[in-house]
Amino acid sequence: MKKTTGILLIVIFLFMLPNPSFSQSNTTKIPNKNGASSEIYIIGSGDILEIVTWREPDFSREEIIVRLDGKISFPLIDDLVAAGRTPTQLKFEIQNRLGKFVSDPNVTVTVRSAASKRFYILGEVTETGEYPLTKKLTVLQAFAIAGGFTEWASKKEILVFRTENGQNKVIRVNYKKIVKGEDADLNVLLKPDDTIVVP
Repeated sequence: MKKTTGILLIVIFLFMLPNPSFSQSNTTKIPNKNGASSEIYIIGSGDILEIVTWREPDFSREEIIVRLDGKISFPLIDDLVAAGRTPTQLKFEIQNRLGKFVSDPNVTVTVRSAASKRFYILGEVTETGEYPLTKKLTVLQAFAIAGGFTEWASKKEILVFRTENGQNKVIRVNYKKIVKGEDADLNVLLKPDDTIVVP
């Protein structure tokens, strides 16, 4: 229990420090024609992209990884920044640069693997660590991915640490109430960089 308490204190301390990496999100909201907002994917370091230039196989790549510096390498146009942009923004950037070498290039950018989206789980679970957030996952599904709880887990006092719009947020999760159907709303969807702590 002392080890788990120590982990929890460290996570809380780090969470309260200003850290730009925690404030980065892989989605952003933009208004659509009806005024409502929809989420658009933002490319991050580690993502794997597929870039296809129509009728130009020499300027098409099935897999391009976004490097730690946020850039990718592409034929003739060398390095360009991908991280922090949407696939559509990157598409237009590539088309503009390729226009010097190809007549009316038509480029498609697809995110093949959203490897930059991660969540973390610590404490009394079988497999602590970093996991890819490749699809919509709930807190309960995260426990399953981590192999379930250890026998010492306190299932009523689980914490989810999150940063939204630059603000730190703590979500308290009572696993026992969720599985009994008493508080299903706390089975929240995970977001990139969420940290789950099971004391």
